[in-house]
Amino acid sequence: MELVTLDDISDAARRIAPDIVRTPLLSAAWGDPRRPLWLKPENLQPIGAFKIRGAFNALGRLDPDTRARGVVAYSSGNHAQAVAYAAAAYGVAAHIVMPEETPAVKVEATRGHGADVVLCGPGERERTAAELVETTGAVLIPPFDHPDIIAGQGTIGIEIAEDLADLAAVLIPVSGGGLASGIGTAIRALCPNAKVLAVEPELAADTAESLARGSVVEWPVAKRNRTIADGLRSTPSELTFAHLQRVVDDVITVSEDEIRAAVRELALKAHLVAEPSGAVALAGYRKADLPDGPAVAVVSGGNIEPTQLTAILADAQ
Repeated sequence: MELVTLDDISDAARRIAPDIVRTPLLSAAWGDPRRPLWLKPENLQPIGAFKIRGAFNALGRLDPDTRARGVVAYSSGNHAQAVAYAAAAYGVAAHIVMPEETPAVKVEATRGHGADVVLCGPGERERTAAELVETTGAVLIPPFDHPDIIAGQGTIGIEIAEDLADLAAVLIPVSGGGLASGIGTAIRALCPNAKVLAVEPELAADTAESLARGSVVEWPVAKRNRTIADGLRSTPSELTFAHLQRVVDDVITVSEDEIRAAVRELALKAHLVAEPSGAVALAGYRKADLPDGPAVAVVSGGNIEPTQLTAILADAQ
């Protein structure tokens, strides 16, 4: 199996530069002084999440005739918005499959970018997307199981290394594994002494179990769907798992209460709106046994239902 390289990620960075925000590192002064905390706010991207990077790289790598046929994607929300946004920028049709339980804010945002949204039942995303590819002739842009997606997400790692050469640890949300695979590959090459730590909910900890066993363990959909972190309910593919085995030092699992506390902390102390999936890296920072030195927590997304955010913030009263 051929894995993504730093050269692939560097190529992606040049390709997507006109279309994405190069997010800054924000100093979180309230962190542990021995492990200064920096936030990488990918919630500030145009679609509110890091997924825009992989989407633009994947669409940009298609030959024009193939791209003109349109694209299909399946996603619980952020990849859906990213592909819809990128497809609109390229002027091609987007057909997006989303689970019925997807937060309405993500469904409406995807439609707002001009995509045709098809809702499906639990565990039916891949099958429904395959049917759309067959009927429309469009090309599938998967959420994580593709080298171009991994390379696009890995551009975050290049930016972190450029901005913080003495990085000691990076904490990355993990689900399907595209983000951690890409960032981990870049950090391994550019900051070889830094620890790469994946963070996932205890209620969807299939990555932790898979890495411990040495092979992919797929939890039932209903079991993964228990977590509030709706963007972290996927299982790694064989491709992303191969990357994770190579680049991840450890997986930190966090509770639902720890995730909610991280959402509150980001809102009240960093003035950043993060969805639960986007806040898990901060929850991991609070829990992990980190080396001394600067640590970066990737805030991967901010697409949260207003009512959910209100309820989480109310818990702090």
